[in-house]
Amino acid sequence: MGLILMSERELQRIEVLSKVLERRMTVVSAARVLDLTTRQVQRLLKTFQAEGAAALRHKARGRPSNHRFNGGVSGLAVQLVRDHYLDFGPTLAAEKLAANHGLAVSRETLRKWMAEAGIWLSRKHRRTFHQPRLRRESYGELVQIDGSDHRWFEDRTDPCTLLVFIDDATSTLLQLRFVKSESTFSYFEALELYLKAHGCPVAFYSDKHTVFRVAKAEARAGRGMTQFGRALAELNIEILCANSSQAKGRVERVNRTLQDRLVKELRLAGISDIEAANAFLPAFVANFNQRFAKVPARPDNLHRALNMPPDRLRDVLCKREQRRVGQQLSFSYERRQIMLEKNAISIGLVGQYVDIYEFADGRVDVRWKACSPVSIKSSA
Repeated sequence: MGLILMSERELQRIEVLSKVLERRMTVVSAARVLDLTTRQVQRLLKTFQAEGAAALRHKARGRPSNHRFNGGVSGLAVQLVRDHYLDFGPTLAAEKLAANHGLAVSRETLRKWMAEAGIWLSRKHRRTFHQPRLRRESYGELVQIDGSDHRWFEDRTDPCTLLVFIDDATSTLLQLRFVKSESTFSYFEALELYLKAHGCPVAFYSDKHTVFRVAKAEARAGRGMTQFGRALAELNIEILCANSSQAKGRVERVNRTLQDRLVKELRLAGISDIEAANAFLPAFVANFNQRFAKVPARPDNLHRALNMPPDRLRDVLCKREQRRVGQQLSFSYERRQIMLEKNAISIGLVGQYVDIYEFADGRVDVRWKACSPVSIKSSA
């Protein structure tokens, strides 16, 4: 006599239906236990009485799935991955197979095929990263920022830096910007775009890069504060500096994801320069956030509106230092000697400290007590 294989649910049905037939349980109680309607229980009873326990087995048991792929489809998918997406993960590869080749395969099915073909390692064979800190509860409460130096265009051009702003509560990418390198002005550029798009967050969370933190508290420029920190203070935004890369794990993890996913998207789009890449980023960010952003614990948006005219914002997002005007109406700044034009205003500035405003385009303004710029005679 052959064995009849049954699932736990099927065995439970046999047990309950037996109790009904022995009048130890009512049909209504059986329906409640089995999570079925009374009519379904009555039909099962008739089948059970007429054909026995074997009739309660699922009819598809032992048969191939109706949703199975034939060997040709799996072979085609694996070959396409080998030819075009060899360094892609199963999730991104499945997206590209559907979008670019019309081959709809679930990521788990593709993951299985790639593992069997030896082009994908299972999670247990890869290093995993653990989230050490709870998320903030509200959108805009804390925004992690970082610069990721990488060969974003692979061997098509020189390496560059991607500035990343990510919301801690939701993992929403709020700003991406390709720049040549991390600098005060590159962060000012990205910050201006951020503020105009989202407003002012409560705080930014960064590493201890010199853009964000002064190593020596007695440093003169910015009274012990970096130019970026001074600008955030004027915008009433707090700056927090992490003691380790693990502490700002949210932005570190998204950097690794971008170094995989974004690099490949740029490759597929044929993009090889910063300008074209920055034009490509808004669509990429929208798609990324749609797929990966989380729902915050609280629905509040803690961004404040940027109530500041453009001229005022321009004066905030620049380098500012003070210099003492000498007897010759001159002073040194950034290894240059700057001389003021002699007039009724500048004559009175001898021995006084003036404010130097340096902008991203290289223009330098000299101001005294926040008045209109003083004319510069020469700069060498």
